[in-house]
Amino acid sequence: MIDGLEILDAPSPNHGERLLPISMIVLHYTGMESGAAALARLRDPDAQVSAHYLIEEDGRIFRLVAEERRAWHAGRAHWRGISDVNSASIGIEIVNPGHAFGYRPFTPEQMGALIPLVAEIKARHGITRGNVVGHSDVAPARKQDPGELFNWHALARLRLALPRPTRNLVDPGWPDGGFMLALERFGYDVTDPVAAVTAFQRRFRPEMIDGEIDMECRCILLALLLPKPQGED
Repeated sequence: MIDGLEILDAPSPNHGERLLPISMIVLHYTGMESGAAALARLRDPDAQVSAHYLIEEDGRIFRLVAEERRAWHAGRAHWRGISDVNSASIGIEIVNPGHAFGYRPFTPEQMGALIPLVAEIKARHGITRGNVVGHSDVAPARKQDPGELFNWHALARLRLALPRPTRNLVDPGWPDGGFMLALERFGYDVTDPVAAVTAFQRRFRPEMIDGEIDMECRCILLALLLPKPQGED
């Protein structure tokens, strides 16, 4: 049990030793046709992938890897100066077919299970809300999950993730190079600029994802870099 949550144990052999303290939570979608298939893959020693938790569409939570161990969920990733994201993070897989198999909104039952799980992990490890991120945030050139249909606002209004800034927005007028420097300062790997901008939009402006820097993107990023982002929460 975690803070009143029922956790079903489904151990995976795919884990190793942590090399860094836990400082982030990375959210994923499974991107497979069913939850059962995803759970089987995450427990298959030949697949060499895993996560700490998996949340089924009906809200059941499975624990695959103990939190003190390094699960293999993020792959090649980077966030705020950390390149061994697996060592520094708790990985949570949320069952959803993803963009390849009919991407759809996450269920109320999933969000109802995810919110208290994230809240408990975040509090116990002292994780800042800026370090509750999506897979696409830490691996923008490779990943799209949990994607534009994920309800980040549900987490942000409870201060479990950063809000989308909506008030008192000001355009700093950065040239594109200045925007990329600011995006890197915020935490993204900007080696692939278009991928980084796309990931930023997917997270903070999901209604229009085109990989192009515009005034709204500049306004949102500037607000996020302020000590207290002015969001809709």
